[in-house]
Amino acid sequence: MLSASGHDLSLANIRYDPHHHGFNGGAFAVHGLQFYGDGRRIALYANTLPGPLLAGGGCGMSGLVQDLRYALRQLRRSPPFTISAVLTLAMAIGANVAVFSVLNGLILRPLNVPQPKSLYSLQHPTHKDYNDSYPNYLDLRDRNHSFDDLVTYSVTQVGLDTDKTPTPTWGLETSGNYFDALRIQPYLGRFFHSSDETGPNSAPYMVLGYTYWHTHFHDDRAVLGRIVQVNKHPFTIIGVTPPRFRGTLVILSPDFFVPIVDCEQVEGTNYLNDRANLSVMQIMGHLKAGVTPPQATADLNSIAAYLGKTYPKEDGRMSFSLARPNFFGDSFGGPITAFMAGLMLLAGLILLAACANLGSLFAARAADRAREVALRLALGSSRRRILRGLFTEAVIVSLIGGAVGLWAGSALLHWLSQWQPFGNFPVHAPVNPDATVYAVALLLSIFTGFLFGAVPVTQVLRTNPYEVVKAGSRAGTGRRITAREVLLAVQIALCAVLVTSSMVALRGLSRSLHAHFGFDPQNTLLVSADLHMAGYTSDQVPPMQKRMLDAIAGIPSVEFVGLSDPLLLNDTQSTDVFSDQTTDLRPANAAANVYIFHVSPDYLRAEGTTLLRGRDFTWHDDKNAPRVAVVNGEFAQKIFGSAEKAIGGYFKMADGTRVQVVGLTENGKYSSLTEDPNGAMFLPVLQSPASNAFLVVRSKADPRPLVAAIRNTLHHLDAALPVDMETRYDEMVTVLFPAQMATITLGVMGGIGALLAITGIFGMAAYSVSKRLRELGIRVALGAQRKEVLKAALGRAFRLLAFGSAAGLLLGILASRVLAFIVYEATPRDPLVLAGVVFAMTMLGLIATWIPARRALSIDPMVLLREE
Repeated sequence: MLSASGHDLSLANIRYDPHHHGFNGGAFAVHGLQFYGDGRRIALYANTLPGPLLAGGGCGMSGLVQDLRYALRQLRRSPPFTISAVLTLAMAIGANVAVFSVLNGLILRPLNVPQPKSLYSLQHPTHKDYNDSYPNYLDLRDRNHSFDDLVTYSVTQVGLDTDKTPTPTWGLETSGNYFDALRIQPYLGRFFHSSDETGPNSAPYMVLGYTYWHTHFHDDRAVLGRIVQVNKHPFTIIGVTPPRFRGTLVILSPDFFVPIVDCEQVEGTNYLNDRANLSVMQIMGHLKAGVTPPQATADLNSIAAYLGKTYPKEDGRMSFSLARPNFFGDSFGGPITAFMAGLMLLAGLILLAACANLGSLFAARAADRAREVALRLALGSSRRRILRGLFTEAVIVSLIGGAVGLWAGSALLHWLSQWQPFGNFPVHAPVNPDATVYAVALLLSIFTGFLFGAVPVTQVLRTNPYEVVKAGSRAGTGRRITAREVLLAVQIALCAVLVTSSMVALRGLSRSLHAHFGFDPQNTLLVSADLHMAGYTSDQVPPMQKRMLDAIAGIPSVEFVGLSDPLLLNDTQSTDVFSDQTTDLRPANAAANVYIFHVSPDYLRAEGTTLLRGRDFTWHDDKNAPRVAVVNGEFAQKIFGSAEKAIGGYFKMADGTRVQVVGLTENGKYSSLTEDPNGAMFLPVLQSPASNAFLVVRSKADPRPLVAAIRNTLHHLDAALPVDMETRYDEMVTVLFPAQMATITLGVMGGIGALLAITGIFGMAAYSVSKRLRELGIRVALGAQRKEVLKAALGRAFRLLAFGSAAGLLLGILASRVLAFIVYEATPRDPLVLAGVVFAMTMLGLIATWIPARRALSIDPMVLLREE
């Protein structure tokens, strides 16, 4: 705007001293602008602001309401910004809610029983396991002075016949005092009690789990008193558990509960008096009032000392400690806690990356609104009031994003709680969000709002309204490193950590599926036919197993068939072994603790395990023949010192039996894919019969077409035989489940991190191009090449990408070492992982800068000059 004399009186060239004219604050601005003829512009702007925003007032509820209304109006005016900010926070907070809810459900939240704070499990600190013998449980229950009562249980699978056909069903064998000691009341009928137990097989009673009663009996109350068949033995249904009680094993929702004194009918063997048989899974109880955990531990260890002296062969090295029963305490809880803590760390990194992203966006938004802030300051508004409005806007965004993230996380958790990944095994994942999870989500939302809302504080505090009004839109970006750039570099580094971890897990899982486990899962079918479920006695089992093996071997396309109890990578058993010279067979003198498998002839060939030396078993290796074994290389090294000395050598079992080694196999994986090499021995099944063995069938091609033929063949032998079949790869889902979950989870988090990095880089690149359009136009007008324009426009963004990616890759390599304990074959030193991370981060940079680059290259200097 020109005056009559030709002077430029535009807003950007105001020279005015408010103190000279006796004005300050809003009076200065209005008077000054009106004096130079620009009053209409400021008046129009001033009319858009609420009265309290023009001054420093607005305290109390009225001021808060004004801030909320103004913040909502500002957010409505910028839908792209609001939507991107809400979705960014929703992803980050949703990921944190989901991970924390799983951690809370599996580890932090106590069991759903009355007075859970006083409930403790007994564990052996040396091996961090819970298994014990039933006689030891009785001694602990009767001799301790620290617990109100002690209970025990064990997981079992039976053939439950509620109509005509037995169905494999999972449940718990429990001590008679189980429900009374845990203070559980029945939903329907009654529970069994200690008074019902008078000896082996003396309490043929069954309590149904509520979910099983609801789904299989359709809430039929007349089920009480009904007699069902458990492995061909009659049991009477006497009660139903309450809906919220899912037993005392976190991941299992038992279909039924039966007294452990009926183990001979349920398991096929009576271990009630066998102190060497670690048959019970867990012992737990409520501490007495006034008794502390250290006092209880001392009490239990005094009993352990007594048992060690009285039964040195079985209990010579016994000791106890206490642990919370959630997810098996230190046995499984330790690794799960470590993994979940790692996930929480990664989720926290995602949240920090989101805060860095939004902090950068809010800083850029504040810079774009610098003129507005300057005018508001000139109109008399205080900096405190402006900051309060910015924080209000940030908290509103964070609360909306938190609500959306909580909704999405809750939907995922609900699906996860209903997920059944292991066939008929009734998995119960108590991961639905509770009040604790909701509180954490609220706190995270408020915290993140204040965190990224604080980024532009310094920018606002340093705002000089007169300089901003003077400079207008010609302000440059400068060469110094800004807070936005630091935040973006941190965000890129966090993204690189997540991408590296996810690629390490994915590569490890891919390699584990094609690794050598000591057996070959290709073209292998597993057949589960528990003869005990069909009512076979121990004397009837071996001949029936021989008939089954011969019948299946006669099916066309079957190469080999063998039998094993237990199954590799399924439910392994271990035992102490001694050198042949050892005479004192106490556990302390054991040469090694090794895995033990009872197998049939041809099992090794059916499993694809290489026999390195010696011979395989034959059907002549029965109870009347000398005891023999086939061992692996690790066993030979520990017991005999070398593989050459093993063949023909002898060792002793815990009961003193001498066993001769007749064969040597390769090492393998027996309990988990990530385990260290361990000794293993294979014994002839005819010398140690087992009723619940697996049949391993190797075919010439895909074994799935053989399912119908095998089922018909076995039912031709016995129509009542419960038969279940799956491929070896399908059965390995259980052992690969932790690795798969780790890979999926890290992949999702890596994807979220990538999206955040793309939006962050795009925001900075777009903002940089927008602020430097005039400079870039001049460069183009002066003849700058396209490469030089891109370098000037996006050079800093790419430097930040390179620096952040390098730092994140290094941190990701260090953090990925923990994945080796979860994902088999996971290593951050894999060249494909390193190349994949570099490629992924490069593609992220190209995608994020594509649109800003096109805008920079499409600059027309003439258009810019006309605008100026």
